[in-house]
Amino acid sequence: MWTAPRYAAGDPAHEADLIRENPFALVVSTVDGVPVATHTPVLLGEEGTLVGHMARANPHWRSFASGPEVLVVFSGPHGYVSPTVYGTDPAVPTWDYAAVHVTGRVELLDDALEVVEATVAAAESLRSPSWEPTPASRERFRALLPGVVAFRVHVRTQQSVFKLSQDIDAERYARVRASAAAENPRLAELMDRS
Repeated sequence: MWTAPRYAAGDPAHEADLIRENPFALVVSTVDGVPVATHTPVLLGEEGTLVGHMARANPHWRSFASGPEVLVVFSGPHGYVSPTVYGTDPAVPTWDYAAVHVTGRVELLDDALEVVEATVAAAESLRSPSWEPTPASRERFRALLPGVVAFRVHVRTQQSVFKLSQDIDAERYARVRASAAAENPRLAELMDRS
């Protein structure tokens, strides 16, 4: 991932927040020299790890048996910035965004239940009201588990970019922030926190 010091996360906690708030990641590896990618939920695990799961029907997981290095990409809020927002001329468009890239060795886990339950709990914690499974739902959940494979990534590197128009003057920044608030509230919220 290309990074620039001016777009660094102001605080390492911002990277963890982005991962927590945007857990639908892209897991990338190579299989027989060919890039393979799967979109799947991935969570922060115990210190220095990520955990996730995918469908057993997806052949991508089979390559994890040998413990290869993987890239896990978390994309945060993003949006186009039109030159019309700046109120100056000359001006050029850009794209504001935040992303975290994690690399590490992946391992398969024997039991998917804990990872799947953690994924559901994390997703439901963002909802109100949250889902409380009935006994029938729990049984259905357990019946589906054989079709799920869980994995853990032992983090080796972590890089991020928080390109949020922080390299422009205060007046134009305020205009970009106001435009984001109207068109892309999640991006505006990230600008406020970063």
